Amino acid sequence: MPSSPPPPHRGYGLTVPLRGVPLTQHRDLYSEMSDLGYTDVWTGEAAGHDGFVPLALAAAWAPSLRLGTAVLPVHTRGPALLAMTAASLAEAAPGRFVLGLGSSGPPFVEHINGIPFTEPYQRVRDTVRFVRAALGGEFVSGHFDSFDIGGFALPNPPREPVPIILGALRPGMIRLAAREADGLAANFLTPEDLSRVVQVLREAAAQGPRPGPKEVFVRLFVCPTRDNGYARHVGRGMLAGILNARTYSAFHDWLGRADELAACHRYWAAGDPAAAAAAIPEPLVDTLLVHGDPDQCREQIQRYVDQGADTVALAVIPAPDYGRGPAAMSAMIKDLAPE
Repeated sequence: MPSSPPPPHRGYGLTVPLRGVPLTQHRDLYSEMSDLGYTDVWTGEAAGHDGFVPLALAAAWAPSLRLGTAVLPVHTRGPALLAMTAASLAEAAPGRFVLGLGSSGPPFVEHINGIPFTEPYQRVRDTVRFVRAALGGEFVSGHFDSFDIGGFALPNPPREPVPIILGALRPGMIRLAAREADGLAANFLTPEDLSRVVQVLREAAAQGPRPGPKEVFVRLFVCPTRDNGYARHVGRGMLAGILNARTYSAFHDWLGRADELAACHRYWAAGDPAAAAAAIPEPLVDTLLVHGDPDQCREQIQRYVDQGADTVALAVIPAPDYGRGPAAMSAMIKDLAPE
């Protein structure tokens, strides 16, 4: 009788690089994370650091931490290069690397990289299929809907499987994650929103070709401050652009916030980002940005775990209570550590 799949990893991690800390100064902080009970470090990829280099450093400096990308855009690297880089990191951190892929959007793919943002759903699906086969040691060639491969095989595929998760917000991509991947990554959502996402994921997984538990990864933006005014100011500034991006605007429409965010969208379209930020309802700011003293932050983080998050990664935002720089970040991650 075949054994059942193992349950998803349970993780409490951090988003790296840590804000305001040069990569050259991360070594001691990586060691500190392990000592404090953090299990994971995860990167993203937008307009700052790339998604692989900070993890390569962590692979060497913190051999107990699990590493993950959440997420890498599928348009900005060729499928073979993506598989090669993933295999290299998997070799540097055997059994500790999770590859997170996603569609991203025109601002990152097209506007700053000059790459056409076409067929995002098909590109994500095809990339997952190609990379999974390549990492599994297969020779891959032939026609995919969004690209053609003349023939590729990794000379040294990873000895241990590399889990693949997808950045997924709405039903189509969530169901794709259930069918083709090992889980999903989400952010900028409330705990109640997460419950809805998890329900779609589990229903699709039960009917799909890859049954079994799916890891639910959530990135949470956390500002450990007692100054609510400061936190809300930071939150509005961050959320105005996010909530007006095409993918997140459609996501929150699906969640039922079209009317709630109508004024924000209207001001943004008129070229007034300050008014758009001010129009975000305060209760939504307070939910999408975790803030308060460290104990209050942990309570809010736990709400996501209660609604189905298997792994959370905190993106820690500098707070006036601590100051700036590596020492301040060290104090914040110590105060936010799991109990």
